[in-house]
Order: sequence, then structure tokens, then C-alpha cells
Amino acid sequence: MIRNEHQRHLSAPLADVGGLIDTLAAPKDRLWPVEHWPAMRFDGPLAVGARGGHGPIRYSIEDYRPGLSIRFRFEAPAGFHGFHEYVAVPLTDRETVLRHSLVMRTTGAARLSWPLLYRPLHDALIEDSLDTAGRSLGLPPARPYRWSRRVRARQEAVPERTRGRPPAGGYAATAHRPDGVL
Repeated sequence: MIRNEHQRHLSAPLADVGGLIDTLAAPKDRLWPVEHWPAMRFDGPLAVGARGGHGPIRYSIEDYRPGLSIRFRFEAPAGFHGFHEYVAVPLTDRETVLRHSLVMRTTGAARLSWPLLYRPLHDALIEDSLDTAGRSLGLPPARPYRWSRRVRARQEAVPERTRGRPPAGGYAATAHRPDGVL
């Protein structure tokens, strides 16, 4: 079983942080890093049953609690069995944690494609998303996430029309994370 979590402590009330979740796939999305990555799109408004995804990743909305959380059930790529979600967790009246969790098992070719291809890109995308969340709330990260060489090479190999631009501040040669992920 794969469990991959990223979170950001934000000095903002639950309503403000949870409100970011409600903008996913909207024209003025304040959570998804559309400037760097394929946009998240759905076949309708955010609601249970809506289908969509980003790039080659397809999913349907399994659970949605406006201002609190959203869970997506994987439909593709083949071999991804599980979900990913954003959850806003209040700590105090003015402090909230925004957490992204991916929980799945892989089968077939996904047993190799997840660790070799998808995980580095996923980790970079979600860290960029959490940086976007902070900036949207007027709380820019003190140390913005930097893409690893592996992610940079992958992004440069993708046609420009389907990929985003480098994160603000450029690229770093290695991941810029205190916990050593990536």
C-alpha cells in the first residue's frame, strides 16, 4: 500500500484555507498550480460523481465537503487503485493545516511507473500546489519548493503546450525540502 502525504501549516482560518479547495478547476483556481502543470478539469462543477483529471491522470469525485475536503477516486492510469484528497484541518481559529494525501495500491506496470515516473512528478506538483495555496492567502512560502533535476528533465521533455513553466525563482539542482523527499 502506498501512502504519500504532503501538508502545509497556514496562518489562516479554516474558512479561508477550505475555500481554496472549492476553487479547484475553476477559472480562477487558487490551489492548483496551473502555471506549471496541466490544469485540473471536470465534466461539470465540483460534485460527487464529476469526472475529470489532469494530464494523463483521470479520476472521479468520490466525496466533497465544501470548504473542508475533496476526495478523488483514480480511474487512470491503469494499475492505480485508490484515491487522493485535499483536506483542511483547523488547528485554532487562525491556524489550519492543508493536507494532500494519496492512498493507493499499484498493479501491473504501475508498480514501476509510480516510483520511477509518477511519484517525483506528483511530489513536485503537490508541493507547488501548497506553495500556490500560501501565495493565494497572502502567505508566500519562505522557501518555495524547487524542482529536482529529475522533475526538471521530465518537464523539459514534455511539449510546451502540455506543461507548465518553471516555478518562480527557477530550478534547483536538487529538491529543496527539509525532510529530504525527492
